[in-house]
Amino acid sequence: MSVQSVLYAIDGISTWVGKAVSWLMIVLTAVVCLEVFKRYILNMPTAWIFDLENMLYGALFMLCGAYALAQNAHVRGDFLYSSMRPRMQATLDIVLYIVFFIPGILALIYSGYTFAEESWAIREHSTVTADGPPVYQFKAVIPVAGALVMLQGIAEIIRCVICLKTGEWPARLKDVAEIDVIEGQLSQSEYVDEESRKIAIERAHEIEEAARQRGMGGDLQT
Repeated sequence: MSVQSVLYAIDGISTWVGKAVSWLMIVLTAVVCLEVFKRYILNMPTAWIFDLENMLYGALFMLCGAYALAQNAHVRGDFLYSSMRPRMQATLDIVLYIVFFIPGILALIYSGYTFAEESWAIREHSTVTADGPPVYQFKAVIPVAGALVMLQGIAEIIRCVICLKTGEWPARLKDVAEIDVIEGQLSQSEYVDEESRKIAIERAHEIEEAARQRGMGGDLQT
């Protein structure tokens, strides 16, 4: 098994978990809408709904962390990073992974496991309301999410090592890519090829020109 296939396998695990957990967004939306209807239309608010919403959103947020890392989608201040050569980027990344990422995620896994173990031992329930829902199953998500992020972090460190050796970033498992058009320039992930980039930029110019023409037309009518 090649190193690239190992990276793809880890990316695949993170992507599968992220996409599976993303369905919780629909559940969360439905719960919020139902509670709004009950609270303001039927005047029958649910006491424990806030706990449920927190657990759904928390699980969604934590379990999608590895997917975001696999897709290189976490927020970064890249006004300097993007101008660096790949080897310099890999050097900076690997230092930050070793100094901050690994200790931080290990602490998350250890603490999360401790919290989950204690919570399961007492079958902990929420204390926000008198008859709060159980929260021990939600606390078990913390170490699981930490383990998934750590696994993906190991893959990212391997990518840094490969980049240091070859001078190029190894490929990632492709998934949907977001394209933003800002002032006629296309800013997108590395997976959009040059031809698609040109087409998107040309389309952006057409949209900008059409908007300008509509603005001029409105001024003339005024």
